Order: sequence, then structure tokens, then C-alpha cells
Amino acid sequence: MERTRWAVLGPGEISGFFARALPRSEHGVLHAVGSSDAGRAEAFASRYGAPVHGTYDDVLARDDVDAVYIGTVHTGHAPLAIAALEAGKAVLCEKPVTPTAAATAEVLAAAERSGRPFVEAFKHSFGPLARELRTVVQSGEIGELVSMEAAFGFAAGEHTGRLFDPALAGGAILDVGGYPASLAVAVARWADRGEPVLVSAEGTIGETGVDVEAVAVVDFGGFTAMLRTAIVTAMPEEATIVGTRGSIPVPDVWGSREESPARATVRGDSGERVIEVEPVDPFAAEADAVSLALAEGRREVPEVPWASSAAISRILDEWRARLG
Repeated sequence: MERTRWAVLGPGEISGFFARALPRSEHGVLHAVGSSDAGRAEAFASRYGAPVHGTYDDVLARDDVDAVYIGTVHTGHAPLAIAALEAGKAVLCEKPVTPTAAATAEVLAAAERSGRPFVEAFKHSFGPLARELRTVVQSGEIGELVSMEAAFGFAAGEHTGRLFDPALAGGAILDVGGYPASLAVAVARWADRGEPVLVSAEGTIGETGVDVEAVAVVDFGGFTAMLRTAIVTAMPEEATIVGTRGSIPVPDVWGSREESPARATVRGDSGERVIEVEPVDPFAAEADAVSLALAEGRREVPEVPWASSAAISRILDEWRARLG
């Protein structure tokens, strides 16, 4: 299998984690860096050893770029993803795909037309623990799915920058609320449950006009998920999946930017057992998922298929709308 030649579009903090992870991937290598600021692209390329740098258009016009990682602010995702897909590149896009369900649909339509892989980068989905959780849910060990609770919240030190800027689609729901929403969508998909319906939503709008804390309840045809998120309050980053015959508490469910989550407990009729797996670098795992899709001629990956990205986007969009 040939190495996938990656370009980073948007040389910011999150893209640095991707660039550092690529040497730990099995199939990828950093080849190019693109930015709206040529100086930033050059500095990032020098730091991480990419031989090519330039503007977004420069990078996307190159024949020696196979895939792009998009790490810009949320509002920059859609135009870059569509341009990359139209240029024949595979795309790994940081979450959320876009700030709205309508714009996400446009990106997925572009992916459909292009025939190239498109993947939303929810890092906790790319690792051995996610596969183990899917196996447990589908085995019926905890019975029929009943409910789930999941949270991702932190207290930002400064209430400035993109997180608190409405023009850059700031706020808790889009920044970290997608994590519990994506897990709920995944669990419902594993059990063949229905499409998400937002039952209730509440939260707090901060001084800058973005949501800073929020709670939502989503129903998937009898499987109900409570989702909590914040950017002004620390929350335990954990989830609990509940069935008619047991439950699965998952501490540290999102892992970190260096290691995927590695531990969960299964409590059922036969007692309690612990699942422990070897963590992986989630950014490297995301990159390899795209590389394998390219090699096998697939446009989607099983970890986050397009239908899941569309469902997540609808939840986040309506959640934000309910808060005004």
C-alpha cells in the first residue's frame, strides 16, 4: 500500500497534533501545508518537515497531494472541504463538519459527487475501545438499549477568541457538544435504532452571544440520550450506556489528543467485567482510516459514516436553535 501524501489546511493548534501524529500512522506522511497566510504555512511546514507549502489554492492544485486534513475554525470547514473534494482529494475534516445541518448536507453532496473519502474527525470513534463497545451493545449483553448519559465540558480560562465569538460559530455545543451527540448517534446506529428527535434543550447564552452551557435530551426510537456540554464549567468526561439487563460506564470516554480511551466496565446479569484495551494515537488512527478507504475505493469509513455526520449536525443545529 502506497503512503498517503497529506496536506494540512489551517496550520493552527489542532493541526499541530495531527502533524505530530502522522509519523505514528501506518500509511500517511505529511507532504504539504496550506494557509491563507503564506508565512504561517511556511513556518508550520518547517516545524513539521513538510516539503511543500503555499496558499489553499496552491496546495489543492497539486497532483502530489492525496488527502487533506482541515483544521481551521468551524466556519472555514465547508468551503475548504468542498474545494478539496472537487480537486479530487480525500478529506479528513475536524468536527463539526459545519455549523449548520444545511451546510453539512452541501459538503456531503460534494463528497458524493467526487467519489472521494470524506471523514469527520471525532477522535474517540477511532480506536479499539469503540469497537469493543459496539460488540457489547450488539451482543445483547446489557439487553435492549434504554438510555445514555454523556458529557463534555471544561472551564475556559479566558472568555475571548473563537470559542466566544459568534462570527466564528463559537459556543459549547459546536465545540464539544458534538462529542456526546456523536456517541449517542453511534450507539443508536449499532443497535439499529431510529433517527434522532430532539425532545428538549436548555442552556445559557453568555455575554458574547454564544451558548456557554447546554443540556439536551434526544430520542432514537425508544433509546433516549441526555447530552451535556459547557465551556465555562468542568464536567466529568464520562458516559453511561444503559440497557434492560445492565449498563456500560465509560470513564474518560473521549480520551485525549495523544491517546484514545482505553477502559470501560460492563455490568450485566452475569456480574461485572472490565474492558481494557491498548490505546492508540487517535489522530494517527483517523489518518489511517482515510488511507484505507482510499486504497479500497470507499468513500466512507465505518467509524463515522456520512449518515452519522448528517445526524450529528441536525442535533447540534436544532439544539442551538432551541437556545436562540
